[in-house]
Amino acid sequence: MQSSHKTTQIAHIECPGGGQVWVDGTTLYIGHMRAPSGTTIVDIADPRNPKVLAVVEVPSGWHSHKVRAQNGIMIVNHEKLGQDGAWEFGGGLGIYDVSKPANPKQIGKWVTGGRGVHRYDFDGRYAYISPTVEGYVGNIAMILDLIDPTKPVEVGRWWIPGQWQAGGEEYPWANWTQPRCHHPLRMGNRLYVSYWHHGLFILDISDLSKPVAIAHMNTSPAFPHPTHTCLPMPMPLKGRNIMVVADEDVAKLRPSAPAFTWIYDITEERCPVPIATFQVPGLDKDGAPQPPMMGCHQPSERFKGTVIPFAWFAQGLRLVDIADPFAPKEVGHYMPDIPKGAEMASSNDVTIDDRGLVYLIDRIRGVDIIETSVM
Repeated sequence: MQSSHKTTQIAHIECPGGGQVWVDGTTLYIGHMRAPSGTTIVDIADPRNPKVLAVVEVPSGWHSHKVRAQNGIMIVNHEKLGQDGAWEFGGGLGIYDVSKPANPKQIGKWVTGGRGVHRYDFDGRYAYISPTVEGYVGNIAMILDLIDPTKPVEVGRWWIPGQWQAGGEEYPWANWTQPRCHHPLRMGNRLYVSYWHHGLFILDISDLSKPVAIAHMNTSPAFPHPTHTCLPMPMPLKGRNIMVVADEDVAKLRPSAPAFTWIYDITEERCPVPIATFQVPGLDKDGAPQPPMMGCHQPSERFKGTVIPFAWFAQGLRLVDIADPFAPKEVGHYMPDIPKGAEMASSNDVTIDDRGLVYLIDRIRGVDIIETSVM
């Protein structure tokens, strides 16, 4: 492994097929992308000695690689993998009582049509999700009310006009990629929505039942990577309202240099303007095409101050300071060991806890717990 002088690994949790990590209090939740698929729950009260408490499984052919937990409730996505496995399991969200993390109990399931839910946000009551829905092409944006977690209720949905096939909408993308809501994130009365190769949207959700698009921006096909996450900053930087937009280094429209992250000025939110980019120093030397999964994946939705942890696929953890949003800079990094039999690391997700510890998950080897002096 490699680390900067400001980052140190203090523990490792072996768990193959890792997809996402999330911390609630002193409990770590790990979603799995591949077999053994499901969710692993870990006690991290002593972060140098993590202890697995429970494992929640899903059937073959499905995964629950995303997880959120708050107020004693854990929600995981149910999404189809390929064509194997029984469709009867159903895509959607699994809902669990984790008031006793060592004894998770399923208390509900919200079922959608098609392959299920990909990514989502959860604030303890509302879930902002990206499901496939019967009658629609691709994934759309949806808001669920979980005030009674045993009986989730849809309160609002939004889609790009043209997705509602059953509603008779004309489909205008015969020569383009299918629309796909990837990841809604809420801040205040706005929903910041990444839409894969259809760019990003800012939605006004003052009325949750009627989301309204107020801005759209798409950097494809000029930059052929899909838009993965739109992360608004909770405070102004240099007097400007800022949003970090990560492109993912997969599903490229054509061979290209590695994906990077954008910094947008959304002070005039109806006119998002890119004002800077960040790429791992030295990764893209000449703009030549490189294999996928060399570049950016996603930022942590939790961070402290202006330093944002990123999972940068083959480049591990990158700590990026955007105090000056016009000139983002790396202030620390950590490179996990390359898993046995693999050609490179595959850092897939990252989060932090209230102690400032960083949790970085690799698709193959599991979770590194990292101490850093820059958070």
